[in-house]
Amino acid sequence: MRVVAVVLAAGAGRRIGGPKALLPIGETTFLAHVARGLERPGVAAVVAVIGHGARRVEAEAGVPPGVALVVNPRPDDGMLGSVILGLEAAEARGAEAVLLHPVDHPFVSPAATDLVLAALAAGARIAVPSYGGRRGHPGGFARATWAALREAPPRLGVRAVLTRHPDWVVHLPADEGCLSGIDTREDYERRLGLLGKSWRGAR
Repeated sequence: MRVVAVVLAAGAGRRIGGPKALLPIGETTFLAHVARGLERPGVAAVVAVIGHGARRVEAEAGVPPGVALVVNPRPDDGMLGSVILGLEAAEARGAEAVLLHPVDHPFVSPAATDLVLAALAAGARIAVPSYGGRRGHPGGFARATWAALREAPPRLGVRAVLTRHPDWVVHLPADEGCLSGIDTREDYERRLGLLGKSWRGAR
């Protein structure tokens, strides 16, 4: 199965002070870190959908060579628009399935990603890692689900497809990293051990 990974990185990051794609993690950025994590056996290509601060993200994120950047011109319309642009980019690359990975989940383990890839290869329509009964990332979506994604209500987005088609979903027990999102400055400081130090958030 030909799988294309799509990093969803178009948001403004208003609660954290700037695009999360540019948040530092180690010696790199969230976007570069997530993109590298998706360069797994079984992933044919990685696409990143950017939006707010697109020129700066392109210039400063340090995205690995070979990662295609797609600009969402209407990022404030919600994440579903980025998902649809990602599907179009994946389709153009001959994909039979996509991995959807929000950029603000940089702690996903390679093992969790590999579980999703294996489930897709085994015929799952939708495969999601989970921890403690909660769905995590990245979500794997076979081509048979793409029409439903494109027709989903923008307000609900991907969640609408997961809710309406529970029989499509294969839940894969994974580690806690699949749930660990960064929404606020406090999340960032806590997860990266920066409490009490100067915060180098997106500026």
